[in-house]
Amino acid sequence: MKKILVANRGEIAIRVMKTARKMGIKTIAIYSEADRNAPHVRYANESVCIGEAPSSKSYLNGNKIIEVAKKLNADGIHPGYGFLSENANFAELCERNNIIFIGPKSKSIKMMGDKLAAKDAVKNYKIPMVPGIDRAISNPQEAIEIAHKIGFPILIKAAAGGGGKGMRVVQKAENVEEQMQRAISEATSAFGDGSVFIEKYITSPRHIEIQVLADSYGNVLQLFERECSVQRRHQKVLEEAPSSILSEELRNKMGEAAIMVAKSCDYLGAGTVEFLIDDKLNFYFLEMNTRLQVEHPVTELITDVDLVEQQILIARGQEITIKQEDLKINGHALELRVYAEDPLNNFLPSVGKLTTYKIPTGKNIRVDNGFEEGMEIPIYYDPMLSKLITYGKTRDEAIQLMIDAIENYKVVGAMTTLPFGKFVCKHEAFRSGAFNTHFVENYYTPDKLEKELKEEAQLAALIALKIHLDEQKILKIPGANYLNK
Repeated sequence: MKKILVANRGEIAIRVMKTARKMGIKTIAIYSEADRNAPHVRYANESVCIGEAPSSKSYLNGNKIIEVAKKLNADGIHPGYGFLSENANFAELCERNNIIFIGPKSKSIKMMGDKLAAKDAVKNYKIPMVPGIDRAISNPQEAIEIAHKIGFPILIKAAAGGGGKGMRVVQKAENVEEQMQRAISEATSAFGDGSVFIEKYITSPRHIEIQVLADSYGNVLQLFERECSVQRRHQKVLEEAPSSILSEELRNKMGEAAIMVAKSCDYLGAGTVEFLIDDKLNFYFLEMNTRLQVEHPVTELITDVDLVEQQILIARGQEITIKQEDLKINGHALELRVYAEDPLNNFLPSVGKLTTYKIPTGKNIRVDNGFEEGMEIPIYYDPMLSKLITYGKTRDEAIQLMIDAIENYKVVGAMTTLPFGKFVCKHEAFRSGAFNTHFVENYYTPDKLEKELKEEAQLAALIALKIHLDEQKILKIPGANYLNK
């Protein structure tokens, strides 16, 4: 594989290109008209405008991407995450055009992309699953009957897609019909598939996922867990590895379960098996993400494994040379997704021109970044600017370094999730490890953050005043020879 087209944008496009460059592989960037001046375009060896700003006319135009790949003699296509990364039809299109899709085979994507098909695939492996039904339903009365059997609260979920769309928690029978119709409507709009099913709602869950790697020789590795419980609107904001609640025994059990899930769909490449853990530390299979995860850097830091490199080597047909017994957890890592969102206004997108944009640097600080000073944030795509990752020998060390890095990350022109990340890292519930997926609703309000920001501003003003007064005192000392100092 000598040349790869990266079918994505922003920080993940650059992330993939960095590893490709390290491996001596040339890269092709694609970009929309809105991204003409984006950093990923300049980072690649070659670049091609793929279409208009809306993703449906650019980054989601599979036929056009294949056309460009063939024209520029690309051997493979790396989809990153989002866009076409979990699109079985696109993977199949690559296969038909003799272009290597750097990811799993289309049949695995199809199987794991449908939550009901995924449940069906793993049910013979004795992997714990959340009580519920394993088929789509559309009759509210039937849903109520099922809910009474498994007990309220229940979760109505879209069979296709993810990201919290087509998902409704229902506490009472009288609300089932209305919430079901909403879930079906949202799922149809988001995924073109209105199929929904019902599960028991785990009331205080932790969201834990296991990273897996699988090659074409039957080798499957698990690279330990990531804790992804700090979320807003069912979407992750801050992740860490390892989790603070897993014993070695539970870690091994979940790792073995993840390997079995990968084997159940004849998986190839890097993937993630997601689980829920209840307050009694019982774990349940949730789904499998058949791509590189946004939060993959925390795994890379604690295992010293370049996951993108492994994806490319596996796609080349090479056997994984790492052995399970060689993998060890070393230290602790945190990742904050730096979104252009306003945490003081329900995390609504905050677009604008980045008049100031300075990223933190230093030992054990990593920023996977897709923006630079002076750029406009496009309204057409996910509002993530970058990922801020810190590493420490201990969890406390990684948390403190994250707080310091956030303070040194300067953004003017858009609101970001940086202050929210600092709020989380300073909160006792997070620091103690005693939190779950309801962290935001249990502990966070815009008022609390606003109060914290005002107190920090007042403290900064007092420090600045003290420094100024101290300097004035020095200047007034008579007879002092400052020029010779």
